[in-house]
Parts: sequence; structure tokens; C-alpha cells
Amino acid sequence: MTAGSETRGAAAGTTQAGTMPLMTARAREGWPDVVKGVCIILVVMWHVVVKHSSDLPWEDAGGVPEIWTVVSAQLLPLRMPLFFVVSGMFAASAVLAPTRARLTTRALRLALLYLLWVVIQTFALAAAGPDFDTARATDAWSLLLQLTVSPTNLWYLLALALYLIVGRVTRGIPTAVLLPLGFLVSAVAAAGMLPDSGNLWQVVQNVVFFLAGLRLPELVRRFAARASWATAAGLGALYVASLVVVSLLGARQWFGVWTLLSALAVVAGISACALIDRWEPLAAPLRWIGRRTLPIYVIHMIPLALLDRMLRGVEPWVYRGPVLAVIEPLLITALVIAASLGAHALLRRMRAEVLFDPLLLGRFGGRAARL
Repeated sequence: MTAGSETRGAAAGTTQAGTMPLMTARAREGWPDVVKGVCIILVVMWHVVVKHSSDLPWEDAGGVPEIWTVVSAQLLPLRMPLFFVVSGMFAASAVLAPTRARLTTRALRLALLYLLWVVIQTFALAAAGPDFDTARATDAWSLLLQLTVSPTNLWYLLALALYLIVGRVTRGIPTAVLLPLGFLVSAVAAAGMLPDSGNLWQVVQNVVFFLAGLRLPELVRRFAARASWATAAGLGALYVASLVVVSLLGARQWFGVWTLLSALAVVAGISACALIDRWEPLAAPLRWIGRRTLPIYVIHMIPLALLDRMLRGVEPWVYRGPVLAVIEPLLITALVIAASLGAHALLRRMRAEVLFDPLLLGRFGGRAARL
């Protein structure tokens, strides 16, 4: 997720102020960036739908807001599992390296990013959208919980830092043993067997997808290289059919069902993104967004809260008819992404790169100590 073009340093494993850690490839394959672009758009859209659009005073909308909510919810097994498979692929060189230096740096950067942006969001959301429907700390104790055992909407950063450590600690366990263990852990979390503590369940249930990308990167690459329209269509149809069956049976929390459903969504998503990558008019903008996911991810809730506050002040008669109900979430998603990238560009111009790479602060401190 870079703010500009990737450098050879980033391709080798270092990160830039606008790059989501662990998301750079050796030779800069195109389809993983398409995956990241698609996933971050879907993440923002999910938040737009459930935290904003679905709560507007719609009239004569023909059930469109409800359809948006249902459709977005059906993509839950796709968004973050697919993101973590790609994250795991490009973490392999650091996690499995003989020394721990790169791993320690990456994990520390991610953890510090999470801590920093939870604090920033706590104060920014209180000012931007005091009535905005999202979890935020209201006192020191709730802030401490969000920084540790009750992750906020920024949980991806904390999860990835923990997954790096898990990947390192388990590097001696054979893949044929580790992935089934990861499946069991994921199934336990998805079945609601863990205490409900913020997004902690999401942190636990997605570890198997990171481990799959970490241990099977070449298998994933070969699958993407062989993607065809028939494969993508077949997997997509199978995923939709599986969703229908799971919904009819009320089986989403049955042991192992969510994890298997997510695995199916992941292979369908990889196949589709690999095909999209071959069509430049669509692939190019998605890759561009996919190289800038970190600023979008950490910033987007703030402009969304501001837009929500502004639009709730509009006369209710404006929210009438199905056409606007279809367009509004798409428009707000685009505006939120643009605002997030604009804010990132402004912060970089103000030399505030430390907000996207807290380890830069240590370098500044080292320079000052030498003066």
C-alpha cells in the first residue's frame, strides 16, 4: 500500500510510509495488488453500509438498503481471509529467515501502528462523529482493553503482528500438521466458543489463512497462474450455492463451516483477481489502490464519521427512492477512499511519515542523540 511507486527496498522487504507492512512481493506480481485493492474497497464498503447507509431514513427504497447489508455480509468470509493469505505469502521470507531481525522489525512496526492509530481514532472520532456507531474508548480502562484484548476495527494490524510471531514459533512444525491445527483454532473461534471481546474472535479465526499463505506461497502462485474464466465462474457459483445452503440451515456457527466457507471464498477470490489482473483497464486502478491500503485502512473511519455526521443533517425527504439507495454506498465508499488518500498525501507533505511507520521516530531520536 504505497503512496507512490514501489522501490527496490520495498520489494526486498522494507516498508514505506504508505505501504501496508508485508504486502510487497519479490518481483511485484500484479494479482496480489489486485487482491489488496479489491479487499480494501470491500472493507471500506462494509463499514459504509453497516455504520452509515443502513441507518439513514430511507423511504420508498424498495428494500435496497437491506439488500446492501445482506450482500455485504455474504462477503465476510472473503475479505479478510483473502487479505491474510496474501499477507502470509509475502511474510514468508522474514518469518522463515535464519535470523529474527526482519521479523522483529515488522512485528514491532505493526504493533506500534495499531497502538498509535487506536489512540488517534479515539480522539478523532470523538470530535468528528460523537454519535457515529463504532467502538471507541470513552475512558482509560476501555482504551487499555482496546489496546490489548478487545481490538477495534484496526484489528488487522494487531493480528498480523501476532501472526508473525506465531509463524516464527511454529516454523519447525510440518505444514501437514500446522494447517490442520490452524483450522481447528479457526473453527473454535468461528463457532463462538471464545469470549466475545471486541474483534478478538476475528484475530483468532483468521490465523489459518495467514499460515496457509505463509507455508504454501508457491502453490497459491501456481493456482493464480492457471486461473481461467471457467474455474472462477465455477468456484463463484459453488460459493454462492454454499452460502445459500448455510443460510437455510442456519449453519454459519457450526464447527468448521465458516472456515471451509472462507477457504472456498479465498480460492474463488484468487482466481477472479488473477483474471482481473490480465485486463489492464480494470487491473491498473485496483493495483494502484492495492499499493496504498495502509493509509486507507487506518484513516478511513474518520472521514466516514465526518460524512455520516454531515449527511444526517440533510432533510429526510432527500433519502427517497431505490436509485439513490443503490448509488449512495458506492459514492460514499469512493469519497472515503479519496479522502483517506488525500489526508495521507497531506500528512506526508507535512513530513508526518512517522504516523505510518512509527519506527522512524527511533531513527530521528538516534540522529538527535548523535548531534
